[in-house]
Amino acid sequence: MPTPSSLDGLLEKTQRYLNAEQVQQIQAAFEFGALAHSGQTRKAGGDYIWHPVAVAEILADIQLDHESIISAILHDVIEDTSYTKDDIIERFGERVAEIIDGVTKLGKIAFDSPQEAQAENFRKMLLAMSRDIRVILIKLADRLHNMRTLGVMRPDKQRRIARETLDIYAPIAARLGINSFRIELEDLGFRAMYPRRFAALEKAVKKARGNRKEVVEQIADAIQKRLAQEGVTAEVIGREKHLYSLYKKMQKKRLSFEEVLDIFAFRIIVENVDECYRTLGMVHSLYKPLPGKFKDYIAIPKPNGYQSLHTLLFGPYGVHIEVQIRSRVMHEVSEHGIAAHWQYKQTGDANSVHSPVDVRAQEWVRNLLEIQQSAGNSLDFLENVKIDLFPDVIYVFTPQGDIITLPKNATAVDFAYAVHTNLGHACVGCRIDRQLVPLRSVLESGQTVEIIKSKDTQPNPNWLNFVTTAKARSQIRHFLKNQHSQSASELGQRLLTKAMRIHNMSYSGLTDEMIESLIRALKIESWTQLLEEIGLGQRMAGLVAKQIHDNVLGKDDQIVHENSQHQPLAISGTEGLVVNYAQCCHPIPGDDIIGSMSTGKGLVIHRQNCKNVKHYQNQPDKWLEVDWDANSEELFSVEIQLEVKNQRGALAMIASEIANTKTDIERVRSEDKDDTYSLMNFVVLVRNLDHLDDLLRHLKRVPIVEKAHRITT
Repeated sequence: MPTPSSLDGLLEKTQRYLNAEQVQQIQAAFEFGALAHSGQTRKAGGDYIWHPVAVAEILADIQLDHESIISAILHDVIEDTSYTKDDIIERFGERVAEIIDGVTKLGKIAFDSPQEAQAENFRKMLLAMSRDIRVILIKLADRLHNMRTLGVMRPDKQRRIARETLDIYAPIAARLGINSFRIELEDLGFRAMYPRRFAALEKAVKKARGNRKEVVEQIADAIQKRLAQEGVTAEVIGREKHLYSLYKKMQKKRLSFEEVLDIFAFRIIVENVDECYRTLGMVHSLYKPLPGKFKDYIAIPKPNGYQSLHTLLFGPYGVHIEVQIRSRVMHEVSEHGIAAHWQYKQTGDANSVHSPVDVRAQEWVRNLLEIQQSAGNSLDFLENVKIDLFPDVIYVFTPQGDIITLPKNATAVDFAYAVHTNLGHACVGCRIDRQLVPLRSVLESGQTVEIIKSKDTQPNPNWLNFVTTAKARSQIRHFLKNQHSQSASELGQRLLTKAMRIHNMSYSGLTDEMIESLIRALKIESWTQLLEEIGLGQRMAGLVAKQIHDNVLGKDDQIVHENSQHQPLAISGTEGLVVNYAQCCHPIPGDDIIGSMSTGKGLVIHRQNCKNVKHYQNQPDKWLEVDWDANSEELFSVEIQLEVKNQRGALAMIASEIANTKTDIERVRSEDKDDTYSLMNFVVLVRNLDHLDDLLRHLKRVPIVEKAHRITT
C-alpha cells in the first residue's frame, strides 16, 4: 500500500471548503481506487493511484465539489481495471459514474487510424460534457498532470501529446475561462514541442528581469500612490507574459524579443465595478493613453465570461504600459473561469447554472451539440471544433440590440447561422448599418447586422468558400448533403421510369415483392439507395430496368405502360445538385440539349453541338435524350463575348446596359485585342434563348460595341 502523504495534502485542501461527510467520501474513493489500481505503476514511477490523486488535488485547488474530486480519483477505474460502471454506481452513485464514463477513453474500440480514434474520443468527451460540464474540468486537470510528468515519454510521443494540448486542450481551457489551466498547459506544451526555443526564451527573460525590476517597481508605486490619493484601495501587480504568450506574439507580429519586452504589464485589482472605471480615469490622468488601444470587456465580456478594462499607456522613459483593471470577483473568474462560481459547492444540483461564465459555457456546449449532430463523422467534428476555438473575436448587434459574438473575419452568413440555423438557411441578403451589402461581407465590431430572408431560398454551396464559424460550415454541409441525397433519389426515379418504358414497363406498377427481390439481387440496403446511385451516375438506369424485366418479373407479371418509350426527360432547372449544366457550352432553355451521366456528379447537360459530347452520338448507352420543361422559370448561366472600343469607362457602360435589360452578371474578364479594341467576356444569368437574344440586340446598339455574340463552346 502506498504512503498516504499525497492523500493528506488532498484531504487538507478539501477540508477547507467541504463538510466532514464529503471528505469521508473522498477518503473512501481513495481506498477504492487504490485497491482497483493495485499493482499498476506509471512510466514516471510510483504506484498508479497517485496520478488520479494528483488530478484531484488540481481540482481541489480551484475548490470543485466533492463529486468532482471523487470522479477525478476514480477517472481511470472503468478503463484500466476490472471494475465496471455498475460497480461505481453501487458505491458512489449514478452522477459520479456518469462523469467517469464521460472522461473514459475509447481504448477498447478498433478504429481505422489514430486520428479517428482521437477524434471519436474527443467527440464522446464533449457529448458527456454536454450532460455534465465537470467532465471537461476533470479531463483538463488530467491533461495538466500528464503534461507535468511528460518528460519520461519518448521525444516523438512528447511532441504528439504537446501538439494535441496546444491545439485542443489549452484553447478549451481558454474558452471556459480557466486561465490558470490555460497558461500552464500552453507553457508545458511549448516546452515539449519546441524545447530549444523554450530554453532560449526562458534564459532571455531571466536575464532581462533584473534590468526591468526597478522600472516595474517605480511604475507600480506611482499607480498605487495615485489611487490612494483618491481613496481607492487596490492591489497593483507588475506581471510578466508567460513564455508561450511571448513566443506567439513574436511570431504573429514578427517582433524581436526586445520589442516584445518593451511593454510593461500591470494588473490592478479593486473592489467593485464602479472603482474599475474610476481607476481607469486615474491611470489616464497619470500616463497618457494610446489612441484606439482601450477595450471595455466589462460592458461586453469575452465569450468565456472574462471581464476587465484594458488600456495601453505612454509610461516614463518612453516605455509602453499595458494595464488591466478588474474587480476581485472578475479576477477570480479570470483565473478559474466556470469553476469560479461553481454551483455544485452550494446546491449539488448538476443543472444549477446562474453565473455569466456558466451561462456562456453552456451556450458553447449547446453550440457543440448542434455541430456534432450535423457533422459527417468524428474527424469532421474535431476539425469543426478546432475552427471554433478562435482567440480573436468581434461583437456585432442584431437590429433589436442583442450582442452576437463571432470570430474575427466572420461574414454575414456566419452571423445568420449564429442567430438561428433556420435564418442561415433562408438568408438572401444583408444590411450592415442599414446599407445593403453582399452576404460574403466581413463584419467588424460595433456594426448592426440585419439579415434579409426568403422562404423560397436555400444554402448555396459557394458559402463554404467564405464562412468561418464551425456552426455555419457544419449546418451548410449537413443541408447540402441531405439535399444532394434527395435530389439524386428523385432524379434516379425519373431516369428509371424512362428506362423502364423501353421495356414496356411502368414504374408505378412495381410491387413491394418486386422491389424486395431486386434489392436482394443487387445486394443493396434499400430502394432509396438504388435510386440515389442511379441519380448520381453510379448505376445505369437502363441496366437496372433490363434486370427488372429479365430477372425480377414473373411470367404472369404485366406492368405495361401506355406512353411512348421515346419521350425525353424534361429538365426544369430545379433538380438540385445532381443535374449540372456544363461550363464548356452553358446550355439554356431553347437550346437542343443532350444529357450524359457522370459518376458522382449525376446528369450533366450539354448543348447537342458541344464538341465535348460529339463522341457520345454513337454510344447510346452513354447519353440520355433530354428536353427543357416548357414551364421553367429558373435562371441559367451563359457566356457572351463583346468586342469593344478602348475608352475610359467602357466596362461601366456595358455593365449598365446589361443591368437595364434586368440581367445579372455572374463574372467578367477583359483583355486587350489590340491598341483599338478590347475583348470582354461576361457570364450572365438568363431565363432562355429569347432573353439572351434580346440582351445581345441591346448590346449591339451600344456605340462602342463592334461585335457581340454567344460563346458556343
